[in-house]
Amino acid sequence: MKAILKKYKGVVKFVLTFLMVYIFLAICYQVYLDYSKDSKYYPDYFTELVAHQTQELSNAFGYETYMLDHPDEPSIKVIFRGKYLARIIEGCNGISIIILFVAFIVAFAEKWKPTLIYILAGSVLIYIANLLRIVLLYFGIYHYPWHQEFLHGTLFPLAIYGMVFLLWMFWVNRYSKLKQNDG
Repeated sequence: MKAILKKYKGVVKFVLTFLMVYIFLAICYQVYLDYSKDSKYYPDYFTELVAHQTQELSNAFGYETYMLDHPDEPSIKVIFRGKYLARIIEGCNGISIIILFVAFIVAFAEKWKPTLIYILAGSVLIYIANLLRIVLLYFGIYHYPWHQEFLHGTLFPLAIYGMVFLLWMFWVNRYSKLKQNDG
């Protein structure tokens, strides 16, 4: 067993680091959500921010959109061209995806400065892509309501997770090159 652990030390270190960072950030996010229940933001600050930013983005494209707090559940109703089209819930704000991204990058980190810069840049990119994803999703649902399940459940998750995967691969290739140059 000791020989196996020694042989796969790098893999074990990566997995343990990833899990520790992911669990820590997920717990912090859950604490944030628990405390958000008593805040003035509905359902929480980041979800409200995403809802209003997607509204502004949609309106900038010339599509009349506004948001209303949902009276029966912690979500925000998307009113698109006068029609109740969708709702934005906590899971739509992209924070969970950013947590997953950050945990992976930290698990592959070697030097802290480039790691922090990449985490910040990647998180901003994911956040912006998520805003575009939401706007394009309700454009798609409005124009092609019969494809709602496919758009919401397959196409747009594939797009956002695909982007995160590409960011990871870029980081791993960059990290691998740095490690080869150091050795």
